[in-house]
Amino acid sequence: MNDRELEILLNDLESDRVERKASISDKGKLCEAICAFANDLPNHQKAGVLFIGVHDNGICANLPIDDRLLLTLSAMRSDGNILPFPTMIVQKRSIGGCELAVVIVEPSDAPPVRFNGRVWIRVGPRRATATAEEERRLAEKRRSKDLPFDLRPLSSASLDDLDLEIFRRVYLPSALANDILQENQRTIEQQLQSMRFATVEPLPKPTILGVLVIGNDPRQFVPSAYVQFLRIDGIELTDPIKDQKEIGGPLPDLLRMLDETFQVHISVATDITAQPIELRQPDYPIVALQQLGRNAVMHRTYEGTNAPVRITWFNDRIEIQNPGGPFGQVNRQNFGKAGITDYRNPHLAEAMKNLGYVQRFGIGIQYARQQLQKNGNPPLEFTVEDAHVLVTLKRKP
Repeated sequence: MNDRELEILLNDLESDRVERKASISDKGKLCEAICAFANDLPNHQKAGVLFIGVHDNGICANLPIDDRLLLTLSAMRSDGNILPFPTMIVQKRSIGGCELAVVIVEPSDAPPVRFNGRVWIRVGPRRATATAEEERRLAEKRRSKDLPFDLRPLSSASLDDLDLEIFRRVYLPSALANDILQENQRTIEQQLQSMRFATVEPLPKPTILGVLVIGNDPRQFVPSAYVQFLRIDGIELTDPIKDQKEIGGPLPDLLRMLDETFQVHISVATDITAQPIELRQPDYPIVALQQLGRNAVMHRTYEGTNAPVRITWFNDRIEIQNPGGPFGQVNRQNFGKAGITDYRNPHLAEAMKNLGYVQRFGIGIQYARQQLQKNGNPPLEFTVEDAHVLVTLKRKP
C-alpha cells in the first residue's frame, strides 16, 4: 500500500479494515486484530491494517518506532499463537506527519484463523470470537481457493476413514481453548471442517491433513506417510542390520513412537571419575534428535512421491533424509540460517504445534545445534538437493 492509501484508511474512523493502537502494551489485543483481519469475515478480499502509534480518534500518540518494536510485531506472525500463519507485512511509515508502525494483514486462503484456540472476527466496530455460524461461513470461503497440498480433499476417502476418538480425545483439547471446547455444540462434521480435517462440500470429504493427523490408516491414501528407521551395526549400509521398523499411523502416534525409538537407541556413558558426582553423557542429546526428526516430518513433501522419511543410525553417525528440497524463501545458500524458514505443509505444522510437538516455529535447527554443542557432538552437516535434504549428526567422541 502507498502512503495515500494508508492515509485514507487511517482517517476513516468507520472502516472495519482498520484498527488503531497507541502502543503495543496489550499484545493479546494486537494478535486478536491480526487474527480478525486474516479471517476477513465481511469478505472484503482486501488487506486489513493495524496502525501502531495513533489513538482511536486518529490523533498521533508520538510513539517512538524503533527496531525492537518492529521486531516484536513481526514475531507475532510465527510465534505459534496465531494459526495458520497469517500473511502480514510490518513497516515503519510516516503518514500525515505521524511516525507509525503499520501491520498490513492479507485475508487468509484457509480460514478460520485462530489466536490461542479462538477464532476472532471483525464486522464494523465489533471484534469478538466467531459463532458456529460465522465459523461455517469462514470455512466455506476455502472452496474457491488454490489450496496447499495438505488441505486438498481426498475423493476416495470418507469420514469413516478418520479416527474420531483421537479427534475428540487428543486433538480438540489441544487445539481449542477450554471454554470454547466446553461450549461446543457443533456436529462432528462441523468440528472436522473447522479444524480443516474435512471439506465443506455437500458431501464432506477428508482432507489430506485430516488423514495425516487422525486417519485410521494414513498410508492407504498417502503412501509416503511414515518414517523408515534402520539401525546399522557398523558404518556402512552393507553392514549388518541391528534393528529396523516402519513408524506410521496418525500423527500423534507417529510422533510418540518416533520419540520412543530415539530414546531406546541412545547410549548413555557413565563417568564416575568425578566422585562423588556421577556424570551421565548420552552419545546424542534426545532434544536434538526430536527437533530434527519432527522437522523432517513437518517439512517433507508428501506430494508426488512414495518415499518415507529415512532415519539411518550408524555406529558413528545418524542420517535423517526427507523427500523434498528447499521450499519458498529457503534455498541451498540460506538453508539452516536463523530466521529463514518457510512451510510446504503449513497446516500440518499447525497441527504439530497444537499437539505440543512444536514450541516455537523457525528455531528447530538452531536448537538442535545448541544441544549438540552442549553435549560435545560435532556440528551438524547438511546436504541440500533439489529432491531431498539430508542432515548428518556425528556421535559424541
